[in-house]
Amino acid sequence: MLQTRLTELLGCQYPIVQTAMGWVADPRLVAGSCNAGGFGFLAGATIPADEMERDILRVKELTDKPFGVNFHMYQPNAAEIVDMVIRHGVKAVSYSRSPGPDMIARLKDAGVICMPTVGLPKHAIKAVELGADVVTVQGGEGGGHTGAIPTTLLIPQIVDAVGDKVPVVAAGGFKDGRGLTAALSWGADGIAMGTRFLMTEESPVPRETLQRYIDCRNPGEIIVSKAMDGLPQRMIMNELLTDLEKAGPFKKLMIALRNGLAFREHTGATVTSLLKSAWQMHNDSDLSTAQAMMSANAPMIIQKAMVEGHPSEGVLPSGQVAGVIDELLSCEELIHSIVSQAEARLTALAQRVQ
Repeated sequence: MLQTRLTELLGCQYPIVQTAMGWVADPRLVAGSCNAGGFGFLAGATIPADEMERDILRVKELTDKPFGVNFHMYQPNAAEIVDMVIRHGVKAVSYSRSPGPDMIARLKDAGVICMPTVGLPKHAIKAVELGADVVTVQGGEGGGHTGAIPTTLLIPQIVDAVGDKVPVVAAGGFKDGRGLTAALSWGADGIAMGTRFLMTEESPVPRETLQRYIDCRNPGEIIVSKAMDGLPQRMIMNELLTDLEKAGPFKKLMIALRNGLAFREHTGATVTSLLKSAWQMHNDSDLSTAQAMMSANAPMIIQKAMVEGHPSEGVLPSGQVAGVIDELLSCEELIHSIVSQAEARLTALAQRVQ
């Protein structure tokens, strides 16, 4: 009942995708998602190239299922990650801003499925023109850099725009089988979830930080802010975000420089490559240079909460759906509950309209 173009293309059992969250989508979470019948993406935008290869190999030790790798095509080690993806036979890649036509062509020539995330119909159309095999569409209630259009309005628009050419995956606000059923009814071929997988037993996020997500009972407290890097991103309001919202341009520039140095030390990137990445983002968008630097180095701000377990000292990226999740399930429990509920809803709907 739940076989779609997406399951056929990715080789997974169910049309459920675990998105690549920086510092969160590690080998254990990816393998847990894949072994449960979904399709997991490994986060590759926040770690050095040698650790990326280590993580790819680790996923292969933990599962024999296909999986994907996420990265930003403007990051300093993007070419190295493309090499690894091809060399290790990774099934798919996901990416967002600044797609590189040459990289996409190289990946497609090697048989790697290209699966960008978009937030507007025009971006979906452009992505398909550049070679996307699937598009993930994130509505305004989702986490990460997102637009203001709700998922309920955005998915049908993009299905109408490109759904006859490629599968469309719905993201933003999904957590259960009712959501999967709704997405299928809009014409999507599956759903993608970040926050819901972040809030699982396999998640590497420290319990002190996970507790902040569980304690957030009001979706309205998960706000869209541009304070971190000039781009809209949903986050749970906390102490650091409050400070960033109040900070002036000079303080934000100092934060950008500090995190740039930390990111350089963490990844081994050169000063030149970091400045080049920031300048590319500056040219490709309406961001100021300071904002572009913050965007390139925002992972270091996120790390404080998501890796070190200091939820008041880092930001807490989240979709609004965190406000209605109150338990941590295993990946297997989560995916099986989604599938069971979706199948029950589809059966009930079929009976209702007879």
